[in-house]
Amino acid sequence: MLTEERHNIILEVLKKEGIVKLNELVKLTDTSESTIRRDLTFLENKKALKRVHGGATLLKGSQEEPSYNEKLIQKISEKSKIAKYAAELIEDGDCVYLDGGTTTFEMIKYIDKKNIIVVTNGIKHIDELLENNITGYIIGGKVKATTKVVVGSDALINFKKFRFDKAFLGINGIHLEFGFTTPDLEEASLKQAAIELSKEVFVLADESKFGEITFVKVGDLEEATIITDVQVENYDKYNEKTKIKVVK
Repeated sequence: MLTEERHNIILEVLKKEGIVKLNELVKLTDTSESTIRRDLTFLENKKALKRVHGGATLLKGSQEEPSYNEKLIQKISEKSKIAKYAAELIEDGDCVYLDGGTTTFEMIKYIDKKNIIVVTNGIKHIDELLENNITGYIIGGKVKATTKVVVGSDALINFKKFRFDKAFLGINGIHLEFGFTTPDLEEASLKQAAIELSKEVFVLADESKFGEITFVKVGDLEEATIITDVQVENYDKYNEKTKIKVVK
């Protein structure tokens, strides 16, 4: 098969699926892993895709953000591992902030400490907290329909009355130079405030978030501990800038 044909197959699969595994491409093109790796490197250099552990994903626009329901069905096993580890960090007596992402939502079923208070901006989160008999507060303000979170100036004013032992945040981009980023300015403002108002901050992110840059900066890498599921490319460089915990 010609190189151009392989490249077209790779890009067509990515266009349909958004992500593709290396072994799938080996089967589809009937070629070797080393050849596919070279193809992926070439296409990444052409800004046609982003290489990740064991495959590749589509590049995202800096303002592009999937809906809550789209995120809910992505990276399910990875989110579960990260969420379980993060939930185990919560201790009796903690005041906790849970950002309104799908990985932080997944944490709730693993929280086994009851003498805690949880504040969230996640519409879905508050129901789940109450179902699990956890004392919860939801921030008041404008509801963002796509991601099911409360945002805006009223939310920020409401939020700043709280102080937290631990904050757990979702994020869209983690980059060695540009730090933590997210596509939405209003969501970024709440994440920034959570960092300022918390003794400890944890960013929960699967491998696909590393190397990404989205529209608004949330903070520098050293402002939070990262919890992820694989030892990402450039792990040592990330680990020089901040604490990074890889869960198995």
